[in-house]
Amino acid sequence: MMFLAGMTLGVYSCRETTEEKTQEALESMGEDIEENTERAAEKIEEGAEELGREIEEGAEELEQEIDEEIHQDDVN
Repeated sequence: MMFLAGMTLGVYSCRETTEEKTQEALESMGEDIEENTERAAEKIEEGAEELGREIEEGAEELEQEIDEEIHQDDVN
């Protein structure tokens, strides 16, 4: 009878340890996902800002070229 009680306690203890480790692993995965999501969002924001700057620069260059064409046509 003592053997059976010991086996039951051992299985229960092992099961509880497994559940704790599983919970810890899930929490760690959640933290990793959160950190990677934040990093990805930062990279997307940086990319969007860079793209905005490039579009603005391109628009300014285009505006200059149009002004030059208009003024050049006025001279001719």
